Amino acid sequence: MPSSGRFIRLTIGAWALLLLIMAAPAPSPAEQVNPIASSVSERKLLQEMDRIQGRVSIPDQRSSVLMQPAGREWREFRIIALRWIGGAAILGMLAILVIFYLTRGMVRLESGRSGRAIVRFGPFERFMHWMTATCFIVLAISGLNITFGRPLLLPLIGHEAFSEWSQWAKYAHNYLSFPFTIGVVLIFLMWIAGNIPNKVDVNWIKRGGGIVGHDHPPAYRFNAGQKAIYWIVVIGGGLVAATGYQLMFPFYLSNIEGMQLAQIVHSVVAMLFMAVMLAHIYIGTIGMEGAFEAMGSGTVDVNWAKEHHRLWLDEQNARAGARPDAAATAAE
Repeated sequence: MPSSGRFIRLTIGAWALLLLIMAAPAPSPAEQVNPIASSVSERKLLQEMDRIQGRVSIPDQRSSVLMQPAGREWREFRIIALRWIGGAAILGMLAILVIFYLTRGMVRLESGRSGRAIVRFGPFERFMHWMTATCFIVLAISGLNITFGRPLLLPLIGHEAFSEWSQWAKYAHNYLSFPFTIGVVLIFLMWIAGNIPNKVDVNWIKRGGGIVGHDHPPAYRFNAGQKAIYWIVVIGGGLVAATGYQLMFPFYLSNIEGMQLAQIVHSVVAMLFMAVMLAHIYIGTIGMEGAFEAMGSGTVDVNWAKEHHRLWLDEQNARAGARPDAAATAAE
């Protein structure tokens, strides 16, 4: 009898517990737990935010960023897109110059040399030009190593030599950036007065600048082509300097996204800058007879000045006196 009562009590208690469980509200889908899923969806986080960031106790709070999708895009740009941009710009410019030289050849002095020379650039101007140009060449070579060194140079010279070369290239790139920047600033200040565009430049462009065909449109001290180079040096040099210093001294002015943007601007502008400078070097050496002398010795033949910068020559003669070619001196 006592055992029967105990059985009845257990049975009633079990039914009561079952009724309570059935009466409880079912959890919503959001409250249900999937034991095989992560507690937070990575895809959902990346859709709602630009990064996945945790919490750290060390002073460097940037280390709390666990994942940044923009970094993947930046890495893909640096490894793939930048190499295509640089290769197309530099190799494309080289191909254009080779074709132009084979078809046009060197732009010769049609009136020949007069045997008389006129000063075109002073010692300080030439010093600043060559200092900036030398720094630019080293910066270009060391910068190209960052983009193309691993796929092109490393297989040729091996890991040890490539590591040693890259380290010295990095030092040269960093330290020579300072005299290069000083040179760009001084070039801007020295020649700004003669590089303001005017109507003469429009006529110079319409007539091909003496490069296309055999026409010799008049120009002042700097023609439209030289003015274009000037502004490319000033603006392009300013951009690569500003972004380069931001990369050299990271996180002082921006966060990681700003650093990535600075690297993109720095590299793209530098590649285009190098391509334009190839054209500048071509014209100043094998592209035009007598052009190198302007920055070499600082003087040019009077007939060269007449054909390429007649308005400037007229100004020099007017300052020296009314007699034509009075500003010219006997060539050494």
